[in-house]
Amino acid sequence: MPHPTPRCRNCSPSPNNMNPRFSRLLLVALSGLSFAAAQPAPDVPVQLDLRTALTYALENNFAIRQARERIREQEGLILEVKSQALPNASLDSSYSRSADDLRTDPNAQGINQTWSIGLNVRQTLYSGGGVEAALDAQRLVRESALLELQAVINDALLDVRTRFYDVLLAREQIDVQEQNVALLREQLQTARNRFEAGAVSNFDVLRAEVAVANAQAPLIRVRNQFRIAIDELRRAMGFFNPSPENVSKVPEFIGDLGFTPVSYELQPSLATALEKRPELRRLTKIEEAREAGVTFEKAGYKPDLALVGGYQVRKANDSNRFKDSLDGWTIGLQSSWAVFDGRATRGRVAQARSQLEQARLLTQEQTLSVEVEVRRALSSLQEGAELAEAAQKVVQQAEEALRLADARYAAGSATQLDVLETRVALTEARTNQLEANYRYNVALAALRRALGESDALIAP
Repeated sequence: MPHPTPRCRNCSPSPNNMNPRFSRLLLVALSGLSFAAAQPAPDVPVQLDLRTALTYALENNFAIRQARERIREQEGLILEVKSQALPNASLDSSYSRSADDLRTDPNAQGINQTWSIGLNVRQTLYSGGGVEAALDAQRLVRESALLELQAVINDALLDVRTRFYDVLLAREQIDVQEQNVALLREQLQTARNRFEAGAVSNFDVLRAEVAVANAQAPLIRVRNQFRIAIDELRRAMGFFNPSPENVSKVPEFIGDLGFTPVSYELQPSLATALEKRPELRRLTKIEEAREAGVTFEKAGYKPDLALVGGYQVRKANDSNRFKDSLDGWTIGLQSSWAVFDGRATRGRVAQARSQLEQARLLTQEQTLSVEVEVRRALSSLQEGAELAEAAQKVVQQAEEALRLADARYAAGSATQLDVLETRVALTEARTNQLEANYRYNVALAALRRALGESDALIAP
């Protein structure tokens, strides 16, 4: 993109439980980024539209990349837990060398050497369900990490979409203010012509000059807002290329802040959010992981049983000639049972149960927060739609008022002040319309995120 201008340690996704749309998004996020990372830093494009910005962010946004690394961390932890259910083998070896003590044994001679090598194997047969519970917990936590990634993607893409709208808003505000300045300059020239013709006083010229001067400040502000908006979009996208060529390069931004009303009902929206919000689904996985944690701690009350075996070879020499050789294998069962551990197991079980209850309470709290968020988003969308419709009508009225004021001024039945006031009103109306359309589009994007829906532009 543009420059210069522009959780626990325990989870395998279950395809049957995974949102198909998100699965495809996840595939892009997991595979696309590794591809992107191998490529040279991109240059600022000539043109940039919203879809391109969103797609780039999906591969390069830093929050998304960090969430993906947390998934990889969980995959490593799963391997670690799985190792407890697999045979453990170790190869041990030793070597010693010593000289005979001739002072105490006149018949001793030479150097004694001893070496040994052994293979030991241990396979857990029964652990009271602890290993299975630990593995289940780890898989559930990985699934929660996948859902966290989905939530991060939704948040990141909402941020990119909002920042892109910021850029469009600033760009269109620049157009409005530049048009205003150009028309005010025309008005100034008209006043000067009429003054030279003796139709008006010099006061009209001075007033027109003041109007042109006052119009410069809003134009300067929106131009600065445009530059800031581009930098914020660059950050949201994860666009990182500080090369000198990119510092002053600004793409052409494709798109506009149109107004297309969309209707959402409260009850269906709440049901959709409760079903799709990855944050809630993630907390459900955390609850299940906590339940597995309780089972894991309860395993401390039970014995464990393991199959052990090994094979060892030992050789020793006297005077550099190996004369002793011992080798053989062993196999057996090994069991341990903590008859009394000072109530440590009871304490760990109590902690696990408390963690489970905390997870359940957090899920309930988050569910309520999601409901409030959806209600607020729907209210903001309705407000935005009403303001956008009203602003559209005001612009039409202001345009007609300016047309009439210009005609009356040309006919001499209106003053210059009437025209200037009408022009100020039109500029304000157009600015308000842009801001109303912006707020509506942002509110719509925020509502889709509150419902747990993927961005429509990149969702398959």
